Amino acid sequence: MKNNAIGSSFDDFLLEEGISDEVESGAIKKIIAYQLQEAIAKEQLTKTALAAQLYTSRAAVNRLLDPENESITLLTLKRAAHVLGKKLRLELV
Repeated sequence: MKNNAIGSSFDDFLLEEGISDEVESGAIKKIIAYQLQEAIAKEQLTKTALAAQLYTSRAAVNRLLDPENESITLLTLKRAAHVLGKKLRLELV
């Protein structure tokens, strides 16, 4: 790693280390898992009830809510959002 001058950014550090995409993906999944858990609590749903409404297993719901599991499909996220009265919004920036 290079010795950076004062004022270099954290984003620059992540790019230099070659881990920017990995860190960003992990952060996004953690945010999604947190938002889903908040919506589930607000709706007072159990994981079992959510699984039933999603026509899936409780294990699948656990994977959906696992902040470390980044392999969730967009369809699964969209279905979960719909069940929770939310919309899934993605944007490219």
